[in-house]
Amino acid sequence: MRFFSKLTCIVCIVSIFSSCASIVSKSNWPISIDTSPDHASVVITNKKGTEVFSGKTPAAMKLRSGSGFFSKESYVVTLSMRGYETKKINLECKINGWYFGNIFLGGLIGMLIVDPATGAIFRLDDNDIYQMLEKHQSTTDLKIINLQDVPDSLKANIVKL
Repeated sequence: MRFFSKLTCIVCIVSIFSSCASIVSKSNWPISIDTSPDHASVVITNKKGTEVFSGKTPAAMKLRSGSGFFSKESYVVTLSMRGYETKKINLECKINGWYFGNIFLGGLIGMLIVDPATGAIFRLDDNDIYQMLEKHQSTTDLKIINLQDVPDSLKANIVKL
């Protein structure tokens, strides 16, 4: 009989001081980023503008889903490469479905303290990013013309190479 009372006490303590999303889910989410062509620069900044990652594609890292008590994180992924258009991708964290498991398992402590403090209340929406980078569209054209076709007003500006 004494064993069952200890077991019941342990189960009650674990239930009181646990939370569902923190137990079954996580607060750091894996993400992979790849581009075509490879070796593009990747810079990830959080919603405060702080750089949290810098590297080249393909890249893999973990990003936090929370940015404070009851506050979700968001990120801007900037992909750049010489000769290609720069791409900016927004990553948003959304409510984690496991958070509502606190109604059955974690109780008020899990719902109001543990999950919001650890960031497990949120999840990262995307975990794989693949972008095809587009070449820059040149705005200047190079034209080769015959010297006889150059207007007389521009001939004074010609430099011999």
